[in-house]
Amino acid sequence: MSESRLADVDLSQLTSNVSYTPSPTAWEDKVLYFLMLDRFSDGNESGGFRDIDGKPVAGGATPLGQAADKRNAIQTPAAAAKWSDAGGKYVGGTLAGLQNKLGYLKRLGVTAIWISPIFKQVAFQETYHGYGIQDFLQVNPRFGTNQALKDLVAAAHQQGILVILDIILNHSGNVFSYDPNRQPNYKDGSGHFDPRWDGGHYPVTGFNDAAGHANIPFVTANPAAPASWPAKDGAIWPVEFQNPEYFTQKGRIASFDYDPEFREGDFFDLKDLHHGFGGTDDFAPALGLLSLIEVYKYWIAYADLDGFRIDTVKHMQDGATRIFGSAIHEFAQSIGKDNFLLVGEITGGRYRAFDTLETTGLDAALGIDDIPSKLELMVKGAGNPNDYFSLFRNSLLIGKDSHTWFRNKVVTMFNDHDQVGRAKARFCADADKAKLVLNALAVNALTLGIPCVYYGTEQGFDGHGGDSDRYIREAMFGGEFGAFESRGVHYFDENHPVYSEFAKLMAIRAAQPALRRGRQYLRPISGDGQNFGLPTMSGGKLLSLVPWSRILADHEVVVAINTDPNAAKTAWVTIDAALHRPGEKLTCLYSTDSAQIGTTADIQPKNGLAVRLTAPAAGLVIYR
Repeated sequence: MSESRLADVDLSQLTSNVSYTPSPTAWEDKVLYFLMLDRFSDGNESGGFRDIDGKPVAGGATPLGQAADKRNAIQTPAAAAKWSDAGGKYVGGTLAGLQNKLGYLKRLGVTAIWISPIFKQVAFQETYHGYGIQDFLQVNPRFGTNQALKDLVAAAHQQGILVILDIILNHSGNVFSYDPNRQPNYKDGSGHFDPRWDGGHYPVTGFNDAAGHANIPFVTANPAAPASWPAKDGAIWPVEFQNPEYFTQKGRIASFDYDPEFREGDFFDLKDLHHGFGGTDDFAPALGLLSLIEVYKYWIAYADLDGFRIDTVKHMQDGATRIFGSAIHEFAQSIGKDNFLLVGEITGGRYRAFDTLETTGLDAALGIDDIPSKLELMVKGAGNPNDYFSLFRNSLLIGKDSHTWFRNKVVTMFNDHDQVGRAKARFCADADKAKLVLNALAVNALTLGIPCVYYGTEQGFDGHGGDSDRYIREAMFGGEFGAFESRGVHYFDENHPVYSEFAKLMAIRAAQPALRRGRQYLRPISGDGQNFGLPTMSGGKLLSLVPWSRILADHEVVVAINTDPNAAKTAWVTIDAALHRPGEKLTCLYSTDSAQIGTTADIQPKNGLAVRLTAPAAGLVIYR
């Protein structure tokens, strides 16, 4: 059972005599994995799937997908429409299913999982993504129970995996309806009532019931009179949130770039929560913000969570974000979590992200601006490497030492559903470039930042679908909306070449501190050993080695990817002249051509010092 009243949550009792999992010393040491819970696992997989100990599991009903199973759900127009329609609804992933896959994640090299929002949603909409919260103190029954979350976190901790929860402060679900009869002039192009932000308040008909009808009075509930409360599937919970003062009531955002509209307005039909008034330094928190702070303290105390990814930070006042972050950090420290991670989803460009982190005290920003797109273009040979690597050295922009700032202030990823300003598609949607996806994962994990893998990338998922999120939220476990436009088969294949090779890379990352914490340099290359320059595009293409160094103290590790999908590439690569001497050798720690592993490269006096490296087609090498 979940609590119905926030006042009944006793944090001192919850935390009494409890030994909590401490925070990691350095989050940049970790490898994150984001998963959308509804799309990850229902625990019913069999064949090709292994348990926590690596033993084959045969008890489930869903077989491992084979090449012939791809596109099996779209053989006719009617079947394709059914498959697409299923993607907009719940598919069936659960917390128990995720717990069942901890071995899969651990063997991949994952050391922290970031889980999409898991709290109870409005009953009348298929908000499978979790961003339409109706009860902030109850796990979505479709995913499991509160206890199931607690069990998952405990099991993950036993495997050395931390747990980060995706949370929402900016808004609730669609828990009330505006009154069209009292604002009849607000119509869209089709003549439907469309409450758009204009700075004023909209009259509200009532809180929505379980069927979406606004027949629950939009008045402040009496927390001391349970008999007067509405049914738990209606309105919003805990009961303290049944208070008009908790909402801005200003209609939907039409311009996502106009302030204060994007801070005060509703995110589509999700209802904006009122956090308070004032500037950053003199912000006066409202009851809604204070209640949210207590809600998320509860989940840390109850489930032993290790961090939060905070949704839509751009749409909150900086003062509210600062107060929330300070309160959560203090509470986490009080129970021994000295480095509890707060990651903000801060859209609007790097300047806004940098400023927001500095102003609010959040620990890191998610996927700042164009990092994902520049990474993808470079790896696919359609962008200059310096366009990507220079993102991590713009100290003029941030006024700080770039290595120190970027090492643990940015969570980097690609493929994810937060792609902004372009058609949403996974890296492998481009079939001609799909073989380069391991290189993309390597760049993401072996350059600066806290790396995060978007679920399914390690299986080569190829979702795409214009502006719709659903097509890059495929179900790994099959069901009616399986990956590769399939149904009825799962894709937890530990023999998949991308999975198995990435696992090797993560083992090397774990063993080499320089790959986690080191300074970073894009290295000049040369074909003849005489003329050196940074790798650049030629004729609109980049078919080249792209090498970089990570240096920690006196240790240098050199990584080089090959952006040519069809031919091996060889080049002289500049290395640090202060750390090496002519005649010494670098040793190959990894190559996509296993025959190279263990071989050496002579250090020669070229462009200072350099080594001659070869990377296989669409492959990469690591030397130390």
